[in-house]
Amino acid sequence: MFASRHSLTNSSPRCHFFPVSSKHSAPPPTAGAAAAERGGNGNGFLYEHSDSLSGCTVEPLSFLRPVLTVTDTQERMSAAVKNPFNHIVEPLDAKDPKHLFYNVSKLGDTRYERLPFSIRVLLESAVRNCDEFLVKQSDVENILNWKQTQTQIVEVPFRPARVILQDFTGVPAVVDFAAMRDAVKNLGGDPEKINPVCPADLVIDHSIQVDFNRKSDSLQKNQDLEFDRNKERFQFLKWGSKAFRNMRIIPPGSGIVHQVNLEYLARVVFNHDGYFYPDSLVGTDSHTTMIDGLGVLGWGVGGIEAEAVMLGQPISMVLPEVVGYRLHGTPDKLITSTDIVLTVTKHLRQVGVVGKFVEFFGPGVAKLSIADRATIANMCPEYGATAAFFPVDDVSIQYLEQTGREAEKLAYITKYLKAVGMFRDYNDVSQDPDFTQVVELNLSTVVPCCSGPKRPQDRIPVSDMKNDFETCLGAKQGFKGFQVPPERHNTVVPFQFNEKEYALSHGSVVIAAITSCTNTSNPSVMLGAGLLAKKAVEHGLSVKPYIKTSLSPGSGVVTYYLKESGVMDYLFQLGFEVVGYGCMTCIGNSGPLPEPVVEAITQGDLVAAGVLSGNRNFEGRVHPNTRANYLASPPLVIAYAIAGTVKIDFDKEPIAINSEGKQIFLRDIWPTREEIQAVERTFVIPSMFQEVYEKIEKVNERWNALVAPSDKLYTWDPKSTYIKSPPFFDGLTRELQPPKSIRDAYVLLNLGDSVTTDHISPAGNIARNSPAARYLTNRGLTPRDYNSYGSRRGNDAVMARGTFANIRLFNKFLNKQAPQTLHLPTGETLDVFDAAERYQQSGVPLLVLAGKEYGSGSSRDWAAKGPFLLGIKAVLAESYERIHRSNLVGMGVIPLEYLPGDTADSLGLTGKERYTIIIPEQLTPRMIIDIKLDTGKTFQVRMRFDTDVELAYFHHGGILNYMIRKMSVN
Repeated sequence: MFASRHSLTNSSPRCHFFPVSSKHSAPPPTAGAAAAERGGNGNGFLYEHSDSLSGCTVEPLSFLRPVLTVTDTQERMSAAVKNPFNHIVEPLDAKDPKHLFYNVSKLGDTRYERLPFSIRVLLESAVRNCDEFLVKQSDVENILNWKQTQTQIVEVPFRPARVILQDFTGVPAVVDFAAMRDAVKNLGGDPEKINPVCPADLVIDHSIQVDFNRKSDSLQKNQDLEFDRNKERFQFLKWGSKAFRNMRIIPPGSGIVHQVNLEYLARVVFNHDGYFYPDSLVGTDSHTTMIDGLGVLGWGVGGIEAEAVMLGQPISMVLPEVVGYRLHGTPDKLITSTDIVLTVTKHLRQVGVVGKFVEFFGPGVAKLSIADRATIANMCPEYGATAAFFPVDDVSIQYLEQTGREAEKLAYITKYLKAVGMFRDYNDVSQDPDFTQVVELNLSTVVPCCSGPKRPQDRIPVSDMKNDFETCLGAKQGFKGFQVPPERHNTVVPFQFNEKEYALSHGSVVIAAITSCTNTSNPSVMLGAGLLAKKAVEHGLSVKPYIKTSLSPGSGVVTYYLKESGVMDYLFQLGFEVVGYGCMTCIGNSGPLPEPVVEAITQGDLVAAGVLSGNRNFEGRVHPNTRANYLASPPLVIAYAIAGTVKIDFDKEPIAINSEGKQIFLRDIWPTREEIQAVERTFVIPSMFQEVYEKIEKVNERWNALVAPSDKLYTWDPKSTYIKSPPFFDGLTRELQPPKSIRDAYVLLNLGDSVTTDHISPAGNIARNSPAARYLTNRGLTPRDYNSYGSRRGNDAVMARGTFANIRLFNKFLNKQAPQTLHLPTGETLDVFDAAERYQQSGVPLLVLAGKEYGSGSSRDWAAKGPFLLGIKAVLAESYERIHRSNLVGMGVIPLEYLPGDTADSLGLTGKERYTIIIPEQLTPRMIIDIKLDTGKTFQVRMRFDTDVELAYFHHGGILNYMIRKMSVN
């Protein structure tokens, strides 16, 4: 199935940000002559009359680059107006000289034509923003020389055109901004300098839960409850939309952030301030990469990093390797895009693309719709890449037309991308660029599949699901094992539900959710699910009433075409009615299971199953009572719901026996691609998208009626359990404190491999016996009002108590799964927060030991903020997920890495030693330092500050502290 070619190197891209101050305003990323006409410069700095997109200011750290004086500023302005690439500025249309672009195809350099299309986006940004200060000609040369620099670590600056956020990460970002305004004011600065300077869109999609299902009014009830629970958060966000410039809020009930981005927010090409340039972005959700499927370069960053970008920080990134992924062949008529993406995910995990760009090419790409491509790009974090790029082609333009974009925009998008050599013909091999490595997939070899039971990369052909689950049941506890004793494999627990008798066993499906932008953005799989439901009902099939079924589309367009095509009624009859517009089950907002079901699972200690069309299935994420969770296409979600178990071989066993006693097989009700495409061509039309999105910001009446304060400084309510001023900036002074060695630290947790951000900072339900629950109870709340950890990310007291509160956290100190640890001085087993609190009361620093891929999963800033608040000074791991390492740096927590060949086991570390981490006075990127133990042993580790700028942030105690200090300068 797979073929692989040579690889040039194994370097990994990393991101950081150029420091910023408040003396000289930076323009939006349009630069050039337009900036000069406004009194600025070719790409550097606008002054007092700068527009709303240019309120940020740029200055380097004194020990990184020279500090500017007023005279320096005038000299630099004079030089920067002369962008060395201004000679390639030209009008896109000779009849319209007011709309210009940097024609990078006229650089006169043959290397440009050999660059991957994703790297061309980075090059255009460097050319357009070249000021010989923050962006230099040498940066442009380095990007042009991409192929030759693969064996080196070469940093280049990149300015994303915009930022996108969802509310779980957006609320803490706005909380940080509000607190930073207070801190700047306290240090004598102008608090309004804390303000987004590039467009920022925040989509409220993470708050709604599946509290009600299988009722005609489930949608309204869930939305009402969402608003009742989150009114305070929503008021705060509405205040933020008024207090901060360039921040647009998409109200609750509108859809999922990445689907709204794909269908509505994406520009593909910006036409701003007289210049055309490629759309690009970073987002506070790891699945931001979904937009790569439309040819818009974007990836996920932590909330801390996104805040820096919003405040005008250019990203500095190491030029990445680019793996070319060649698609060829034609998928079988029964294959879905979900089957393709799960196959790609497993393959690229095997290839090893962590920290790299993946760029898709080959004739197979032309056979995929944008929705198919977006599905593949969405799961980029699951195969570990930074970006998964599909350059724009004719299919992209057809999608933009289908989704209601204006003809004028389509014209200039096409013309601009062709002019700069960024428009792709996937059937033209002469356009194939150079890649670091090329791997291939023949689409005709893809078979129907799922992934699980605990990780998205663990693909299983549907034909093997029954055997795989039975093997996992008895296998040793791990990613593919539950360690259930053989004598308990056939346990059956009877129970009553709605006055009828049922029974559960291992593998019984109790959650079946059509959810997530990964799949609900794709009309082919959604209509496929609807057509399967239609055939199932017509064959007399049904879903058992105790199974929690739900349909949570990523936008109102989905509901529109499901209704118009006539399949919605059949989905409803099987229990898949619309319960809300948001992430819901995919992020753990699955709501409660029926109490008799929970009692049966608990009584039999059953490995119950959830099946969802999402992108992640980590332990404890979907629901505490579903230990096995499988990712599947929407039609397969319905199929397993009808079967009631994952222990079924659909090829050999009937999916069910209907009321007439007839055996019905899955093949009897499965729709073909031709059937689906015929319905899609008829019912997925531009007017649907136009009608839904023209009113998206005004359609929610409760949001419109919500009253929010209009003050520029937020008035914190000390009684609030949702919004609280964080302690990150308490005691902050203008002066830097030199870093000190960490002496006699205790290990708070001794963890293994693949500890995810869900383990570190869960987003789901707050357990009734947890420290966070005790905190909320002490403030008068009852369990029904706890809401979720994700919804309370604006309150540090809750989030600190929720750090490492995942019930599936495996701590080597305890040798079991529990949100607890050993308090080493006393030997007591305590909740993690309680143990950390004791250590802090004793004035003792803390350390975490971990294995490979520490911090994998969602780009969750609280997975760094929480440990910081627990007093964790450093993490020592074998390797890190890219975004999480950056978040640790952003909070001033030291990421330490074992040297090659070393592990905790090989060094004989038990975690019960006391650790002294020697921090030298003079630090350099990626330097090796000593750790001394109280046993007398000494060993070396690498300090994973990868750049000088990351070291600068460490000296300041984190990136936000740095920005506050610089913006406090009058």
